[in-house]
Amino acid sequence: MSTRGYKATVRDREELYRLIISQLLYDGHAAIAATLIGAVNLGPAVPPSERLLHLARIGKEQEDTNPSRPVGRSDMVAPGTGVDLEFDADVQTSSPEACEYETCYVTSHKGPCRSATYSRDGQLIATGSADASIKILDTERMLAKSATPIEVMMNETAQQNMENHPVIRTLYDHTDEVTCLAFHPTEQILASGSRDYSLKLFDFSKPSVKRAYKSLQEAEVLRCLAFHPAGDFLLVGTRHPTLRMYDVTTCECYVSPNPADQHTDAVTGVAYNPTANSYVSCSRDGTIKLWDGVSSRCVATYDRAHGGAPVCSVVFSRNAKYVLSSGKDSMVRLWELSAGRALLTYTGAGLSGKQTHRTQAVFNHTEDYVLFPDEWTVSLCCWDSRTTERKNLLSLGHNNAVRCLVHSPTSAGFMTCSDDYRARFWYRRAATE
Repeated sequence: MSTRGYKATVRDREELYRLIISQLLYDGHAAIAATLIGAVNLGPAVPPSERLLHLARIGKEQEDTNPSRPVGRSDMVAPGTGVDLEFDADVQTSSPEACEYETCYVTSHKGPCRSATYSRDGQLIATGSADASIKILDTERMLAKSATPIEVMMNETAQQNMENHPVIRTLYDHTDEVTCLAFHPTEQILASGSRDYSLKLFDFSKPSVKRAYKSLQEAEVLRCLAFHPAGDFLLVGTRHPTLRMYDVTTCECYVSPNPADQHTDAVTGVAYNPTANSYVSCSRDGTIKLWDGVSSRCVATYDRAHGGAPVCSVVFSRNAKYVLSSGKDSMVRLWELSAGRALLTYTGAGLSGKQTHRTQAVFNHTEDYVLFPDEWTVSLCCWDSRTTERKNLLSLGHNNAVRCLVHSPTSAGFMTCSDDYRARFWYRRAATE
């Protein structure tokens, strides 16, 4: 097939301009890209991407071997899992926006609810409260309850004896607010941290369990937890600047041998990448640190990651190329680790000056969207993860600020926890459901 005599259409030229703009943004030439956007009058947001360079490389290779062969999309490398701005700048998202979710179940604590976590398979959610209690909920049972709308708001006490009650465990072993939670990746074990300075491990495989089978005393309030993907180690961040790693079996504690690696203020977030060859942490000192998963040495520090404001959360993308962070500057940023820079910034959310608790930004289960609570309006902001285009807000129905947000790793569901003592389970049902 020859390309001789081919005439480019308007759509072809627009696609070419988008590729040029994407490459300029990817290379950090935002001002030039903005000028070009205005000159060619492109409407929708254009995300940064290295696809033009990739296509040019392929075209050069094809031209060297067969000058008459056209280059098309079939020559491209298949995109990776989740968000990958090097290849999927023009991906059409099929997952639902946040505004399409609906409340399927509401559970209440006796104090502000400020922590939550999902199990790896998305079947369980744990919530923690300032009343020192922990609840473990079954997502399938919550969905079953939502079949009858009036049951969603029924008092839980009247349902305690029902076999299909969504709350499958209630754990009491802390003496102060539960600040962080993490499910073991393969075992029925839940780790919890608290303002009582303790780290506890619960074996919830037994229906009668109330107390932890293992407890460790820390020197400061615990702020964040993250299990190693194999479950052998547990990262622990506290109000102390030193990041800790515990052997889950022996309870031995490890820290970096170089004191200069550590933060200078409280650690607010930790996360492993899926392959466990690195992990990331953030702090009230305004920095994000990338660590080697084998040596536990800090390999990169991003100073003033949110303009000097405390950094509240960090999470890896599934392909481990990016880290999503949120800060008390009300910004959410996507960091490209290979280049060591903030590639995208998601704006429009609001945090009040009185906010004292961190709120995390998360991906949805397909990484098509970024979610972050807006404290001023008690609603949920949603952005296209690739273009930063802001979608419709979702009113969260809470009577106070949302302090925690976790999204299912496997399906269109998430949990919001609030100072109104409630945790709300949100879900987007497919048409077939």
